[in-house]
Amino acid sequence: MNHRRAYEIAFVGLKPGVHSFEYQVDSKFFTHYGDQDFSNCKASIKLQLEKNNAFMLLTFDVDGRADVNCDRCGNSLNMQLWDEFKVTVKMVEDPETMNNQEEDPDVFYLARTESHLYVGDWIYEFINLSIPMQRMCSEEEMGGPQCNKEVLEKLKKMQEDVNKENNTVWKGLEKFKNMEE
Repeated sequence: MNHRRAYEIAFVGLKPGVHSFEYQVDSKFFTHYGDQDFSNCKASIKLQLEKNNAFMLLTFDVDGRADVNCDRCGNSLNMQLWDEFKVTVKMVEDPETMNNQEEDPDVFYLARTESHLYVGDWIYEFINLSIPMQRMCSEEEMGGPQCNKEVLEKLKKMQEDVNKENNTVWKGLEKFKNMEE
């Protein structure tokens, strides 16, 4: 089964109501999208599609893990992926114009004549949005076995140098602190 077809939903044959789909995503999924700033992704996507006459409400529940580089020491860090996203798909006559005019990223327009809905791009986007912006272990874990000790020592030394530098800049001004006018 090709990449695109695996993430298509034939919604025309679905009765109105709630339908559930599940997708298992690994690193092979991302080769279609090019290089990523994470690796070894293993994600589970639970999609709930609520079909109505003129629209569909899609709820994506993202869960899993991915390896990222730590912002502090540069070593690989396994991060938890989790989030929930909602997309409203509206059936219209001219979807291209409507999609170009729509400012809400959570609304998508589809032609009334369409029979399939491709969700692969949303899965890709939502996995990327599930990765935390700040990629570091917690303060309690800092310096633990997964941290690069050499980099942490260098950062500590640089912070000490900055603190010393700040003290010498203001040293001569102390005598003016309590002067009367």
